[in-house]
Amino acid sequence: MIDSKKILYSNGKNDECHTPAYGVLPILEYIPKGKIIWCPFDTKDSWFVKLISLQSPVVYSHISNGENFYTYEPKNWDILISNPPFTNKRLIFERALYFKKPFALLMTNTWLNDAAPKQLFKERDLQLLMFDKRMKFDNRNKITFSSSYFCWNFLPKQIVMKTLNKNDLKP
Repeated sequence: MIDSKKILYSNGKNDECHTPAYGVLPILEYIPKGKIIWCPFDTKDSWFVKLISLQSPVVYSHISNGENFYTYEPKNWDILISNPPFTNKRLIFERALYFKKPFALLMTNTWLNDAAPKQLFKERDLQLLMFDKRMKFDNRNKITFSSSYFCWNFLPKQIVMKTLNKNDLKP
C-alpha cells in the first residue's frame, strides 16, 4: 500500500534553482509601495533580494542559515515573494496560506494537474502571473516545464499574462 503522506511531503534532491533576473522583473510592478517583502528561500545574492530591495524593504531567509520556512518567520513583513523548492509544494502553500498575508510563489505549471491546489484554493482565489515562454533557471541547462507565480491576494485579477524578455538584466 502506498503511503500518500510520503508522496505529498517528499524530499527533493535538486531543489536549489536560482531564478534569473528576467524572471523577477515581471513581479515588481505588483508590489505595493512601502510594503516589507519576505523572501523566505533566498540569500542576499538572489535576484529577488537584489531587485525587490531597489524599490521596497526586503527581509530574506534561507535554510542554509538555519532559517527553515516551516518553523521560521521574521518579525515584520507584509508580502511573501520567492521561488520555493518544487518538492513539498503542498506543505509550502499550506504554510503560505496559514500566514493570511499576500504571496507570490514561483511554481511549475504542472502543479495545476495535482489535487493539492484544487483543495488548497477551493475557498480562496488562486491568482496566476503567467508567461509567454519558459523561464530558464540559472543553474539548469534545460527546462521542460513552464512556470508561473502562484499568488493569493496579490494580483489585480486572477490571471495576468506577461512577456518574458530573457535579455532583461542579464548578469
